[in-house]
Amino acid sequence: MENDAALDEIYSKVADVTRIIAEVGRGEYSTRLANDLPPEHPLGPLFRGINEMIEALAAQEQRNHDYHRELEDKISTIEQQRAAIRELSAPIIEVWEGILCLPIVGVMDANRSADMTDALLRAVVATRARCTIIDITGIEAMDTGTADHFLRMARAVQLLGADCVLTGINPQIAQTIVHMGMEMQGLVTHRSLRDALQHFVGQQRPTRLR
Repeated sequence: MENDAALDEIYSKVADVTRIIAEVGRGEYSTRLANDLPPEHPLGPLFRGINEMIEALAAQEQRNHDYHRELEDKISTIEQQRAAIRELSAPIIEVWEGILCLPIVGVMDANRSADMTDALLRAVVATRARCTIIDITGIEAMDTGTADHFLRMARAVQLLGADCVLTGINPQIAQTIVHMGMEMQGLVTHRSLRDALQHFVGQQRPTRLR
């Protein structure tokens, strides 16, 4: 009878081990084996070893969780920084009622052009702007691709019913445009931002009756 009782106890303990291992396999690390066995019990080392293994797995799982959370926070920060950089790279300013200005500094590429065009179009719709000024005073050189970016941007703005002009063309860019035979048809230019602003503001002033 004692042997039968001992075997039943061992079977029960083995069943507990099987259940715990199955839970660990499902990613559950909160359960532990009841380590109430006497020191001389043959299953004692096994129980202690399994509990230690679960503790180690739980600790590693927590480290992984903390790492992924930290990684997600860093990715979120990077995305916020990228959004801030995009906004800084396309600062759209309402210089007068109904008149927007997009000053451009640095190198234009396809991605930056697309971001700028999207931001400018959104601003035109949001402010109901009638005029937009693209100021390239900060650009020292222009190639065919860059000129094409500005043409596409201007045409997109015009499709929304707003005027679009290009200002700040320096002598070097002017010579490059002529030398390369760029087609700037449909893109109005002014010497400076001030000239364009004066032109648009003058158009908005009511004509005095004589």
